[in-house]
Amino acid sequence: MIWYPYEQMKTMHAPLKAERAEGVYLYTDRGKLIDSVSSWWSAIHGYNHPELNAAVSGRLDAFAHVMLGGLTHEPVQTLSDKLASMLPGDLSYCFFSDSGSVGVEVALKMAQQFNVNRKSARRTVLALKHAYHGDTFKAMEVGDDEDYHYAFPSKNGVVHIPTRIDALEETFRTIGDTLSCFIVEPLLQGAGGMKTYDVSFLQRARALCDEYDVLLIFDEVATGFGRTGNRFVSDLVRPDIVVLGKALTGGYIGHAVTVANKRVFDGFYSDDYRHAFMHGPTFMGNALACTVARKSIEIFERENYMAKVAHIEQFTRAQMRGFADERVKEVRIMGGMVCIQVYDRKTLDGFAEYAAARGVFSRPFLDIMYATVPYIIEEEQLRTVLSVMKSWFA
Repeated sequence: MIWYPYEQMKTMHAPLKAERAEGVYLYTDRGKLIDSVSSWWSAIHGYNHPELNAAVSGRLDAFAHVMLGGLTHEPVQTLSDKLASMLPGDLSYCFFSDSGSVGVEVALKMAQQFNVNRKSARRTVLALKHAYHGDTFKAMEVGDDEDYHYAFPSKNGVVHIPTRIDALEETFRTIGDTLSCFIVEPLLQGAGGMKTYDVSFLQRARALCDEYDVLLIFDEVATGFGRTGNRFVSDLVRPDIVVLGKALTGGYIGHAVTVANKRVFDGFYSDDYRHAFMHGPTFMGNALACTVARKSIEIFERENYMAKVAHIEQFTRAQMRGFADERVKEVRIMGGMVCIQVYDRKTLDGFAEYAAARGVFSRPFLDIMYATVPYIIEEEQLRTVLSVMKSWFA
């Protein structure tokens, strides 16, 4: 029996059965549906992309995977080089893992051991209210959403603050000398409710982290590769550590990377073996994942996906202009994301089935109806997605 994610198995609706996928479409037992959520934000190129398919099949002629312990290979080397050249400044030191949640765990372990290695007693982690950083244990601790993690309430050494500059400044004045790191989803908080905030908060956070000697971590698993309308939010404000996942492989294979700057890396580079970073997921640097990630980035750059995201945002704003309903609390649009937040989450009961009957796959959560479409989507397809969202309230 399959145990499905984020579901009460006793009461859940039967899932749609995907039989094949092409472009923005899922072909299911309920018909042909536009995937409005890009398989949890990851399938930015859509499905069954011929170049990505060829990259995977071509890689199999050599090998699919070898461990990165004691071995290396060309795909992981070229992907590391490409990420180092893409990311700003000296964010150049790539530690691979097999999911975004594990990538966050790696970042938090790096920050903690960075301080242990320099004999600092700093252990407190600063995070945001409504944060979501994954479902593994330390990632849950820095998260702040009881809808996901109410069964695991422990928040050992974690402080959560709202995205207000006054709260940020007061926290650093009060406990800045105890902080090992500050972790954020930059500009857009995804699973916590598609909440957005201004870049000025991150700019002030960077200045305070510098002043108080605190590492700044950006969880760009969801926001990276254009979703906020920026290639990476790290291009606007530079963190010490950034975590990438989801769209990293174009939605083909689970993989993530935690990228550190030179200062963090140098904190582990030592003649003392105890200063080594003792972490190593079995499938880190997987050759298939690295190969498809490199091809995905090539397509992203060659086809000017940032222009595509800008057009998606512009078109979405035009289509949503004037939309209002007494049940709607707020409409938020940022880059390749649009959400409708309602006052009462029961308002969305039945929407997934309603959308599927009209040719759209959607998966509302909490009090949010949202879309994070593949970047290859055409105007008429996007119009359909947005029309279905709006018509629910009609």
